[in-house]
Amino acid sequence: MGGDFHGSYAPEDVTFLLKVVELAPLGIEERELRVQSGESHYSEMIGPEAPPDPDYLSFFAEALERNLGRLASDLVKTASLIALLRPGPVTLVSIARSGTPVGVVLGRLLRALFARDCVHFSISVVRDRGADLNALRRVASLRPPESVVFVDGWTGKGVIARELRRSLAGPGAALGAAFPRELAVLSDLCGEAELSAGSDDWLIPTCLLNGTVSGLVSRTILNRDLTGPGDFHGCLYYGGLEPHDLSRPLADRMTAAAAAAARRDPRLLAWCEFPREAERARAREGSRAFLDSVRRRYGISDPNHVKPGLGEATRALLRRSPGLLAVRDPGDPDVRHAILLAGRRGVPVEVDTALAYRAVALIRRVLPEAARRPAGGEAA
Repeated sequence: MGGDFHGSYAPEDVTFLLKVVELAPLGIEERELRVQSGESHYSEMIGPEAPPDPDYLSFFAEALERNLGRLASDLVKTASLIALLRPGPVTLVSIARSGTPVGVVLGRLLRALFARDCVHFSISVVRDRGADLNALRRVASLRPPESVVFVDGWTGKGVIARELRRSLAGPGAALGAAFPRELAVLSDLCGEAELSAGSDDWLIPTCLLNGTVSGLVSRTILNRDLTGPGDFHGCLYYGGLEPHDLSRPLADRMTAAAAAAARRDPRLLAWCEFPREAERARAREGSRAFLDSVRRRYGISDPNHVKPGLGEATRALLRRSPGLLAVRDPGDPDVRHAILLAGRRGVPVEVDTALAYRAVALIRRVLPEAARRPAGGEAA
């Protein structure tokens, strides 16, 4: 099954319900070819991760300073909503890995500011293959299932949110434990999260880096050669990146900023503005309309090739093979890092002042449509 471990975080911050495996990384082009040809599912492979260079780290530091106030208040708002929804013990189940740093800080805030018995687990949810049911069984064996709130960093198109709901309603219904289906995020662009502090496309700093802000854990892996039916989904542990790890310092900084925000404005501790269903429905419709318009405009057949919002566009530039980056305002300081990444990768940048989001990345088609087989899905 795999042993419970904590990555580079303190044990009280998070337990990763993942199996640490070894898997040789493949380059971006090779992985893209295998995914688009249908030869491999994206979760069967992993790419290399290198330490961020000084120039990019300076972008990260600037973005953190610029967005720390918003980040702090939204963390407290989200913790307040969770505390209101779960009056007893709280079990945070974050989606590795973009949900992990957010879950770490939310857990600290729920314990420190709301005096809650709160435990945080991080599990895998894989597009087309669902949530890790073995991990959910472990959660149910350790904590009251009704105490669970799922956590992610943000939503883009809502792929993982819908995958999680399908897992809980389908195979998960046979777990013998009824898990609530609420998902909490800091920003819900597409109306797919039940709990959020807002729906703006703003730069959540954790999206700018990979394992070095996520406990040195890789994107999750589901490869039958490495993970059996009784195992947790897999991951790599990037021990070689330990000298560059920012996971704990970033969590400490976010926690301190959130606590200071709560002291300055105690109203944040009583935040009770749950997202209205009508607003979520409008966001879902807007997201679908945007995806349809982009696909028509650029002749894109696969909706997974559209990565809307700052978070998704950044992740695509870090680990996929984009063919285009579109930005609303090239002078926006929060898109400078994306333009830098695009320049390094030779990705064209297009300015569209009417863009619904501040940035959108489009994945480059590496094969003709006729050469593709219906195989396994692509990274969300």
